[in-house]
Amino acid sequence: MRQWSDRVPAVADLLNPALIAAVIAAAAIEYNRRDARPMPFELAFLVVPLVLHRNTRQSLPIRVDSHLAKWVTSNEVLAAGFGARAKTLVEPVREGIRFGLRHGAVELNGAHITGHLRPGRVAEIGDIGDIVHKARFVGRWFTQLESPATAFALLGVEV
Repeated sequence: MRQWSDRVPAVADLLNPALIAAVIAAAAIEYNRRDARPMPFELAFLVVPLVLHRNTRQSLPIRVDSHLAKWVTSNEVLAAGFGARAKTLVEPVREGIRFGLRHGAVELNGAHITGHLRPGRVAEIGDIGDIVHKARFVGRWFTQLESPATAFALLGVEV
């Protein structure tokens, strides 16, 4: 990662480790709330690109019972570029996880991640409220999947 001071301000704002940690924590909280299990760690690398990219975030379904495969076929253009977007966000996601670990927003339990956000602690400035709201949705939505590998395959993300 570049030094913080060397980053373009607009990119630095969007890829802020605190925001990414909040996104991951929000998704993990809702995943656990709906499924009674902690969220698989690797899903953090899908949640972030799904909700940070405005067009993708705005195209996400409203209902958690809408299947990811159906969303992919209905949003082919967004899905086509998703794998590349996800790969470019690997380092910022790692940085967000490290930030979250240091500040208690996320906790790693083996291959799973648990979120801890206090109510009212996420600023509702600009798109942040919508980003975190959609992260919560994606956490619930991902509980419908058989495995994280299914999401990676459907979204065209190669590891």
